[in-house]
Amino acid sequence: MFPLTEENKHVAQLLLSTGTCPRCIFRFCGVDFHAPYKRPYKELLNELQKFLETEKEELILDVPNPPPKKIRLQELEDGIDGIDNLSQNGEGRVSILEDGSIASKNSNLNVCNVCLGILQEFCEKEFIKKVCQKVEASGFEFTNLVFSVSFPPQLSVREHAAWLLVKQEMGKQNLSLGRNDIVQLKEAYKWITHPLFSEELGVPIDGKSLFEVSVIFAHPETVEDCHFLRAICPDCFKPAKNKQSVFTRMAVVKALNKIKEEDFRKQFPCPPNSPKAVCTVLEIECAHGAVFVAGRYNKYSRNLPQTPWIIDGERKLESSVEELISDHLLAVFKAESFNFSSSGREDVDVRTLGNGRPFAIELVNPHRVHFTSQEIKELQQKINNSSNKIQVRDLQLVTREAIGHMKEGEEEKTKSYSALIWTNKAIQKKDIEFLNDIKDLKIDQKTPLRVLHRRPLAVRTRIIHSMETRYVDEHHFHLYLKTQAGTYIKEFVHGDFGRTKPNIGSLMNMTADILELDVESVDVDWPPALDD
Repeated sequence: MFPLTEENKHVAQLLLSTGTCPRCIFRFCGVDFHAPYKRPYKELLNELQKFLETEKEELILDVPNPPPKKIRLQELEDGIDGIDNLSQNGEGRVSILEDGSIASKNSNLNVCNVCLGILQEFCEKEFIKKVCQKVEASGFEFTNLVFSVSFPPQLSVREHAAWLLVKQEMGKQNLSLGRNDIVQLKEAYKWITHPLFSEELGVPIDGKSLFEVSVIFAHPETVEDCHFLRAICPDCFKPAKNKQSVFTRMAVVKALNKIKEEDFRKQFPCPPNSPKAVCTVLEIECAHGAVFVAGRYNKYSRNLPQTPWIIDGERKLESSVEELISDHLLAVFKAESFNFSSSGREDVDVRTLGNGRPFAIELVNPHRVHFTSQEIKELQQKINNSSNKIQVRDLQLVTREAIGHMKEGEEEKTKSYSALIWTNKAIQKKDIEFLNDIKDLKIDQKTPLRVLHRRPLAVRTRIIHSMETRYVDEHHFHLYLKTQAGTYIKEFVHGDFGRTKPNIGSLMNMTADILELDVESVDVDWPPALDD
């Protein structure tokens, strides 16, 4: 069933005579259901011509020398016949150039003055197949996808011009046309192409999919269409570091919302001129949203930093906890990069024992994303077999939201440590027993000198919940502590030149220092423990 009615005839005739394609005519006539847009282009044009044959009115246009109706219809017929002939000769309408861009082989098509060919050639199955070939060659693993398009900003200017033209003509009939009454180009394009992509790739289109295929269009011939807006609305076009041009779609739309109709008409033709060529495809991009892997790690080396230790561009140690884990994940997930985070961090010379420290790794743009629990177990084993400096447990895939649990209330959580303490004065067992009775000791810690280069200067109050001692000899004892997370243990022992008060040295009235430190537990119940 043809979607236009008698009241649409005048607008349809006006737009067709000025170089607008049938699908854009549907958009300006408010056709907001999918089926008509999906029909073959030649069928639409033929039916539109038949529909308009009974239109007897002479069009009176406020534009200089509009193209004669009969000539325009004949040109469009010839253009479609040209497309048909290409298809019959076995030639594709689109081809991939050496630089990877897609261009049209068909020069006979009369290019729509509004959509610049988007709703003409780029809805055809030949084009969809070319895009899908690139998707399949990208090597990504996916079970659904989200499809996005980026149109050149001048399309908004041309649509605005066409809208003003139609609005003016409808006003003569005491009818109105708001900008929201026009079906968006992007919507119409997706109505047509989504089913074709889904059929060709064999997966559903899902707006929530992590796998995105995006097509970026450009139209060099009309790139200057937007430029007059900058002179009229300069505040809408401010340079941005990450933008190559100030003429972004958002900036153009913002300017179009501000400009007066009479000013627009003085600067830009209504209807817009017909271009010679259709859009080109600058890029077809495939990208997968990040996936997240979490677990807990133990560190058994006193010569291993958590993250790469690089000072002034020079690496100090050959590896790190982060790299020993992430190198394997990057390879298996075929990801481009990663971001590592953890529940706190230990110094290079501190071991992490017990159940380990929770960590999470964000894998950016992974090409492989589907793993069985057995494959994840094997990956964990591979990490553990590769080094005796670390061990990983409870390795699992998690959501982005779940990572928040690792950081939630981190300062309120507790951590347990064991330390080997040295004293400058000789001690007996009775000299350290009083420490066992101290509970919930509040200490004030000014940012330690050793981390002042990366932490702001501040005084932080922390709580030592409990202490337990074990005598070793006249100058050594073991100290077991349970503290508020975020406590600097080394500074609590030696005082950091008085920057931590009180401290073990001041409590014992002697000089104390820490020789060895181990993290015994990080009391964050995340990620969930897995069966071995």
